[in-house]
Amino acid sequence: MSDEQLHSILSNLKLPVIHHAALKDHTTFQLGGPCKAMITCRNAKEAVSAVTALRTGNVPFLLMGFGSNILASDHGVDRVIIRYSSDTPDISRQHDEILCDAATQLDHLVEYAIKNNFDNMTALSGIPGTVGGAITGNAGAYGKQISNDITSIIVLTPENNVIAVPKDRIRFDYRDSDIKHNGMIILAAIFALPQGDSAAMQKDREEKLKTRESKHGNWKTTPCAGSFFRNVEPTSKAGPRQSAGWFLEEAGAKNITVGNAHPYAHHANIVTRDDGATAQDVYALTRQMANMVKAKFQVDLIREVRLLGKFDGAENCHEQGFW
Repeated sequence: MSDEQLHSILSNLKLPVIHHAALKDHTTFQLGGPCKAMITCRNAKEAVSAVTALRTGNVPFLLMGFGSNILASDHGVDRVIIRYSSDTPDISRQHDEILCDAATQLDHLVEYAIKNNFDNMTALSGIPGTVGGAITGNAGAYGKQISNDITSIIVLTPENNVIAVPKDRIRFDYRDSDIKHNGMIILAAIFALPQGDSAAMQKDREEKLKTRESKHGNWKTTPCAGSFFRNVEPTSKAGPRQSAGWFLEEAGAKNITVGNAHPYAHHANIVTRDDGATAQDVYALTRQMANMVKAKFQVDLIREVRLLGKFDGAENCHEQGFW
């Protein structure tokens, strides 16, 4: 496809488009090279329009949410990126349920639930990213996963059909789901939440936000992508301790640096970087961290953060996609 044909398809969308957008400007790690173009979709209608047009035009594309769980390659990707994310909440109450557009920020959903006396959401306070991204990766904290209270999701299928899928037809695992692998795109989700006390929930939220800030920092001033590795499954050799951060600290991984990348001072499983760092620095650092845990405990850490694009020295990487 020529640049002129691509430009025509993108122009016809009537949506915000940045040609050769730098991924470092659209991810919380604030790292990454250029993509072919970036389309911003702020609601389900815009997402359906963009995806359908690109599929019809046979334009290779990738879809991401807010960019909070991604380490993007310094090389960038030769793909159009759809950034399905909005700062304006799109949430409505339907009797005893909540309907939420996938572009809504997860923390906005938490705020809405508390304000409307819906319980079970405070554990997710402060987690950056969209509701769609959180569901795709089955995000969670304090033993709570976002999938716990979903009744159904509305998706765009690979055939460009919009359908509702009940929760019992979706596989949700720890930090994983079918949606990550089957080509469906989440447009909205329906939650059934028990009633709670708004004042008590707000107090719990404030405590969790304070704890999160102390352990994780603020990605705007301490660039990161949240917990880099998944906690270790209880069935592993981890014994009674399953925190990836504990294994990393015991293995001495909290004290190493590669280039200008290093673990966060208050949490061994949070990786950050100083000015001048590259995504390759972060990749090499996290490989070394995982190897140190393997050498000491014979435990294989699994990444929670998704890599995007090519990284030098990586085996089986997807040079133009997520892996």
